[in-house]
Order: sequence, then structure tokens, then C-alpha cells
Amino acid sequence: MLNKNILIAFAASITISAIVAQMLSGQADYLNTTYTLLVDYMIYFSTFGGLFYLDNRKKYLLESGQTDKSKLKHDLIKIITSLGIAEVVYTIMRWFLQYYFLTIHYDAYLASIASHVISTIIYLIVINLSVKMTRLYKDGN
Repeated sequence: MLNKNILIAFAASITISAIVAQMLSGQADYLNTTYTLLVDYMIYFSTFGGLFYLDNRKKYLLESGQTDKSKLKHDLIKIITSLGIAEVVYTIMRWFLQYYFLTIHYDAYLASIASHVISTIIYLIVINLSVKMTRLYKDGN
């Protein structure tokens, strides 16, 4: 389910960030890249957070109806660790690739899409390795 949520969030962010990149095509390449990356993150985290919550909202409920804060805290630390490593790699790759594509005169929307796709593939590899290393789903959830 984690990969499904990530892919849906990336689909939303790739679409919106390509539109924003094209709208900002008159800006300097580094500004276009930076603003597009910021929009990308806003859309991605909003979508991913909402989907992750919907998929897991019952996982942390006790029979009394209260939240199992210990289990939630434990899993959040694992998720943040797994996502954090992948996000650093993604951010660096995405920014430099889009900037490079813009400097070699790709259309802004195409530079955004190409850098997004390449960075996403690398991101998914890193996050899947990180999830395995932190054993996030060792209990089958």
C-alpha cells in the first residue's frame, strides 16, 4: 500500500508541477526549478499524507477506541526514517536534473516531467531499500 500511495501522490505532483513549470517558464532556470520543486512537495505530501491516513486510520485503534500511541510513534519513526533518506536523494536529483534540462533548452513542462520521472524511479528504489532495512512491514501490515 505504501508504493500505491506514493505512486498516486507522484501522479498528482507530476501533473501540477509540470503545469507550474510551464507557467514559470519566463523565470530564470534556477527559480523555475526551485518553485516547481516547492509546488511538487506541497502536492505530494498533501496527497500522500491523506492517502496514508485513510489506509491506516484503523491500524492504531485499541478496542477502547483510543489511539495506540506507542505503536503509532514506533511506526512513524520508521516511516520518517525511510522517507527521509529517500526524500534527500529525490530533492537533490530532481533539482539538478530539472535545472540541467532547462539549461539545455528543454521546454519547462518537459524538463519538469523528465526530472520527476527519473527522480521518482531512484526515489522508489531508495525507499524500498530503506523500508526493508528498517523492517517497517516485518509484522505483515
